[in-house]
Amino acid sequence: MTVFDALVGQPHVVATLTTATTAAQDSLDGGPGVGMTQAWLFTGPPGSGRSTAARAFAAALQCDSGGCGTCSACHTALIGTHSDVRIISTELLSIGVAEARGLVLEASARPSRGRWRVLLIEDADRLTPEANNALLKVLEEPTSNTVWLLCAPSVDDVLPTIRSRVRHVTLVTPSTQAVADHLVRTSGVTPEMAAFAARASQGHIGRARGLATDEASRLRRAEVLRMPLALRDLGEAMAAAQNLVDAATEDAEERTGERDPQERTELARALGVENPQRVPHWAAPQFKTLKEMQAKRAKRAVRDSLDRMLLDLSSFYRDVLAVQVGAPVELVNAELASDVGHVARAGTPEGTLRRLEAIQLARLRVGAVRDETGQARSGAPQLVTEAMMVTLSQG
Repeated sequence: MTVFDALVGQPHVVATLTTATTAAQDSLDGGPGVGMTQAWLFTGPPGSGRSTAARAFAAALQCDSGGCGTCSACHTALIGTHSDVRIISTELLSIGVAEARGLVLEASARPSRGRWRVLLIEDADRLTPEANNALLKVLEEPTSNTVWLLCAPSVDDVLPTIRSRVRHVTLVTPSTQAVADHLVRTSGVTPEMAAFAARASQGHIGRARGLATDEASRLRRAEVLRMPLALRDLGEAMAAAQNLVDAATEDAEERTGERDPQERTELARALGVENPQRVPHWAAPQFKTLKEMQAKRAKRAVRDSLDRMLLDLSSFYRDVLAVQVGAPVELVNAELASDVGHVARAGTPEGTLRRLEAIQLARLRVGAVRDETGQARSGAPQLVTEAMMVTLSQG
C-alpha cells in the first residue's frame, strides 16, 4: 500500500511522483536530488484526480518511507492536518491577493516538524491576476525545503508567467473500467452499479462515486436526461430551463445550506455574542463579511451544480450524434438507448451539433469553463439556461 494507490488510471503520474519522492530524499540526505522540483503544476480533466495526486505527493514528501500510506505523516498530510502541509481550496469564485501574500509569508518559514513545507493550491485557476503576480518570485526561487503544488484543469488556466516557473504533470481521464474497479474496491457497490456510475460519469471519479452511492443523485440525473424528450415548443423550453435552474439551486442548498447557520453560530461564539440573530453594532462588520462569503459560496455551488447537469445533457446529445453517424462507440447513457434513438431519428447530425454547441456556450456563459482568453464569465443562470433550451428545442 502507498499513498499513490488512490490515483485511478494514472500509472505515468505515479511513476513521475515516485521518482521525484526518491530524489527529494536524496536532496535531504545531501545529494543532488536530480528529478525533484520545488514548484509543480498538476492539470487534468475534472474528476481525473489532480488534487488527489497533489495530496499524495505532499504525503510522500513528508513520509520517512516515501509514502507508505499508513504512518501519521501520510495520514495527516492526506486529510490536510499536517502542520507543514497547507492546503488552499476555495469554495468562492476566486483566490485574492491577500491570501496569496499570506502564502508567500508562510513559504519563508522552515518546516516545523516535517521534512518539507508544502503549499498546495487546489484551485490555482481561481487565482486573481494580482494573486498570481504575488506568487511569481517565490515560485521561481522557492525557499529551502519549500514545495509548491498547484492544481488547475489545464495549463491554459494559469498565466504563462506561472507556467514557466513550474514542472507540469498531466493527468488523463481514467478509463471506465478503471473507475468501475475503483468503486467496487473502495465504495462497496456491486459491479453492475459501479459500471453504470463509471460510464455515466464519463471518467469523473467524484461524480461516479456520488452516482454509485447516492440515490438522490441518480434520480436528479434521470430527470435532467428526460428533458430532451419534452422540448417540443418555446413554452416547454422555458419550463425546462426553469426546472433545470430550480434543480441546481435545490442541489446547491442541500450541499451548503446547513453550513450557513452553523458558521453564524460559531462566529457569534468566537466574538462573545450571545444571540447570533441580534448582532451588536460593534460585531456587524464581521457578520457582514461572513454573509458576503456565504453568498459567494452559494453562487458558486449553484453554478457547479448547474454545470454537472449541463454535462449530463451534453452526454445525451453526444449519444444521439453517435447513433446518427453510426459511430462504433459505447453509449454513455446505454440505459436510455430507446430515448436516444427516438431523438436521433427525429433530427440530423447538424442539428445535434448545434445543440452540443449551445450547451458548451451555456457552460461558458455561467462561468463553468473559461473562454479563449482564459477569462471566466458570470452570466445569470436563468437567462443563460433559457437561451440554451430554446436552441435545444429548435435544433
